Amino acid sequence: MQRPNIIFIITDQQRYDTIAELGYPHVHTPHLDRLVREGVSFDQCHVSAASCAAARASLFKGYFPHTTGILKNADRWRRSWIERLNDAGYYCANIGKMHTWPFLTELGFHERFVVENKDRYLEGRYFFDEWDKALRFRGLVKQQREQYRKLPDYNESLGAFDWELPDDTHPDFFVGDMAKWWIESTPKKDPLFLQIGFPGPHPPYDPVPRYAERYLKQDLPLIPVTREELDGQPPALQELRVHNSQVDHDSVVMPLDVTPQQRQRQRAYYLANVTMIDEKVGQIMAALEAGGYAENSIVIFTSDHGDCLTDHGQSQKWTMYEQITRVPMIVWAPGRFDQGRRVDGLVQQMDLGPTILEWAGVDVPPDLEAVSLAGALENPDSFQGRPFVYCEQVKDAVLTGCEFMTMVRDKTHKLVHFLDEPHGQLFDLVADPDELNNLWDEPSAQLHRRRLLDELREWRIRSGVHTKDWCRDHR
Repeated sequence: MQRPNIIFIITDQQRYDTIAELGYPHVHTPHLDRLVREGVSFDQCHVSAASCAAARASLFKGYFPHTTGILKNADRWRRSWIERLNDAGYYCANIGKMHTWPFLTELGFHERFVVENKDRYLEGRYFFDEWDKALRFRGLVKQQREQYRKLPDYNESLGAFDWELPDDTHPDFFVGDMAKWWIESTPKKDPLFLQIGFPGPHPPYDPVPRYAERYLKQDLPLIPVTREELDGQPPALQELRVHNSQVDHDSVVMPLDVTPQQRQRQRAYYLANVTMIDEKVGQIMAALEAGGYAENSIVIFTSDHGDCLTDHGQSQKWTMYEQITRVPMIVWAPGRFDQGRRVDGLVQQMDLGPTILEWAGVDVPPDLEAVSLAGALENPDSFQGRPFVYCEQVKDAVLTGCEFMTMVRDKTHKLVHFLDEPHGQLFDLVADPDELNNLWDEPSAQLHRRRLLDELREWRIRSGVHTKDWCRDHR
């Protein structure tokens, strides 16, 4: 069989509950809905890290963050399984965000058009990417934190602002338009691996205003935040709340107490950005079809992690709630895989790595911690999924109250462990799917706490043994 083209679309910080066809009708996503109807969706896809670079490095390497050693943004990241596709004859191109470090490392791509975060403040502040250069050519300066800080309501806006420059200069429109232009303008590649990385809906939440209008008029689902829940959070997460109320990461100031109106407006602007990306996905799909790619292509859509958006009283990521660890993942290839299928088995997002290598006819390294999903796509009814999924987050410039946080989750319970701390989180996901009641100290839940702590220990030991040779060629 002819090797497929692989189009890998990844957004930044998009929650699992942001696609209408997956059961969230308050979101306007007609083009992603089409991918769901014509593709296979993984309803329990979990990332392996609660921040950008660590999650992406894990995804594009096939190992957990504790194995890669890439645990936070700006940790050096220069190698990936994309090199194997390159060596096997795939033409590999990146348009948009990857979040490698350094930003311009090859990573296995033949060519890269790098567009990074909208608001790079802690690292890469003066790195000028394709978007910066395009704005400079037009005599424009991108909207960013220095400008937003001058607004009188900056501290109350929760990072939600209007995009006031021309529509096509918005970074997500810029990336979508560049991808469409590249597909239409370059000679057809066979086979092709094309990674398209949208910077949004990562904050600042600054959509073109007309996209926010519909959401501002809607009643959007918001999980109630209670004093009881906040008081039951471990000290590290309570410190995280204070930190995010004092430091404006990504132009987001998150007060300790926010009003329903503030929450509604932030959610509306966030979802407006999702709808903008959806529109560009539709145009990219049309370009693939017009360019002769679609009939032999596998299109993947996912995101690197989610966003609490004030749920649980938290801002952005750095926690282990479902809003962070669980992301959408859709695989579209009509004629190759069944259409309109939903897979509910637990998977790690990094499992896409060996899956793609299999599709490409490339040998999969035996020591990868990622596990191929090819069987799930070929026979979804018999797919059981992983018994457990895991997620990790190290202390960084934002999560300052603990050294290392690890999540382990099965189909019924989730445990969050804080290194060398007596505190933790334990949730019954069946009785409490919104994760509002922390059972860590509940006597009736101690069997589940012990069971999941035991699994966490065994997982780390298994990982060390399984990956003992992963850096053999670099010793």
